[in-house]
Amino acid sequence: MTTDGTPATAQNPTSTSDSQERPTFDTSVAHIARVYDYWLGGKDNYAADRRAGQAALEAFPYIAGGVRANRAFLARVVQYLAAEAGIRQFLDIGTGIPTANNTHEVAQAIAPGSRVVYVDNDPVVLAHARALLTSSPEGTTAYLDADFRDTDQILANASQTLDFSQPVAIMLIAILHLIDDEAAPHRTVAKLIDAVPARSYVAISHLSSDIAASPARTAAHDLLRELMHEKQTLRNREEVASFFAGLEMVEPGLVPITKWRPNSEAEANSPTALWGGVARKP
Repeated sequence: MTTDGTPATAQNPTSTSDSQERPTFDTSVAHIARVYDYWLGGKDNYAADRRAGQAALEAFPYIAGGVRANRAFLARVVQYLAAEAGIRQFLDIGTGIPTANNTHEVAQAIAPGSRVVYVDNDPVVLAHARALLTSSPEGTTAYLDADFRDTDQILANASQTLDFSQPVAIMLIAILHLIDDEAAPHRTVAKLIDAVPARSYVAISHLSSDIAASPARTAAHDLLRELMHEKQTLRNREEVASFFAGLEMVEPGLVPITKWRPNSEAEANSPTALWGGVARKP
């Protein structure tokens, strides 16, 4: 791995020539998507991301397992939405760098005609998404460069791919804890829900303040707040539940993500520090 701020990949995913142009965004500050990539064993990260990720791991080694559990939760949620709820449209906000079991892969394996719009504001994420997240011939996959808080932009651009007169699944996986209360995340979530029709769904996973609380976990959280541009805001179960106000929770409700329809007892009992749930708009 490199140590001078160049990417750990053999080739810069944003490069457009053999001269390996430096990216135009700031790589000196860790970004959550690239830190997650480091925790998952990926190579699409920079020195600052690795420093932040490793410091957090040393303080709280269970973080990497929690990130993997979150990806597994995403796959189970999409499987439920596509196979049981009949959803064929997905708006995935805060995509992250592509890894296994991405939203369109799970959905289109069940319903090849599914349409998926990914949204992120990291150029590395978008470069990899465009290169790697290829749709099935029957379906559609699109990518938007936008911040979660730019709701009007997201909805306007997503409407070019998604039909908002038909049900949509809004995927907010491990993103809301990156939005502090001053930025009014409840108002943004409510606006997204207002934009989709009845029988749409919302899926959320969120770092908790009341699961696996310990001095080690607090130390890891404090380190990440210091080293990353995004500042994580932990919320308790009641606070996370408030994002689902007015919706009908899908069984088993809001639970630790490993308890949401696990595929095995081992998966159900694996450690996590995230609440997760899915709800239906009546």
